[in-house]
Amino acid sequence: MKIRNTLIIVLLIVFTGCAEVLNVLQSSVATPLSEDEVVSGLKEALALGAKNSAERLAKENGYYGDQAIKILLPEEAKTIIDNISKIPGGEQLVEDVILRINRAAEDAAKEVAPIFVNSVTSMTIKDAFNILKGPDNAATSYLKATTYDELYSLYKPKIQNSTEKKIIGNVSTKDSWVTLTGKWNSVAGSVAGRIAGLKPVNTDLDAYLTSKALEGIFSKVAIEEMKIRKEVSARITPLLKRVFGSLDTK
Repeated sequence: MKIRNTLIIVLLIVFTGCAEVLNVLQSSVATPLSEDEVVSGLKEALALGAKNSAERLAKENGYYGDQAIKILLPEEAKTIIDNISKIPGGEQLVEDVILRINRAAEDAAKEVAPIFVNSVTSMTIKDAFNILKGPDNAATSYLKATTYDELYSLYKPKIQNSTEKKIIGNVSTKDSWVTLTGKWNSVAGSVAGRIAGLKPVNTDLDAYLTSKALEGIFSKVAIEEMKIRKEVSARITPLLKRVFGSLDTK
């Protein structure tokens, strides 16, 4: 009888222990991400990345001081630059123009955040899962697709205002550009020009500079996205850790 009772007690202990171990194991396995978590996590990541990017670019030298995104004049402006550099102070004059263009872009960056926020709040469940399962720049691509036109409308007037400021002899950067391309196109469109294979230049200066400014901001957003996807330390909230942590095992 004592042996039987002892066996029963041992069995109870064993089975009770197994149940407790099972509970521990079950609790240690992460539950699947819910749709709400994915959407909220992606919105949080997008808002964070966009905010960080905009804040950096809006600071003085955010564009001008960053060689990776500093806005320069188009290649077609090389003739202007080469010639103006021959006059006293010419090189500084060109750099002043570039500085003002970049300052205009930095000023525009101060108003970028609300545009990004509006895009983020409009994200659907399908958008969120496509971003989570997509390539490393999926979130950036989403933002670009949903905000580019509005950002373009924000940046272009500021860039245009910069290029239309008179800089020397009551002539603006825009005036010089129009004169340069006008003369070039006359030559390119002539019989001799066509025989020589010269191509007319139809670059809209303000459009070109605006597109370069937007390239800069989306390149920075892409860097922020990559950090959150790849660097655990960049996931500064529990939700970001949970949502993007699901990618670490893949």
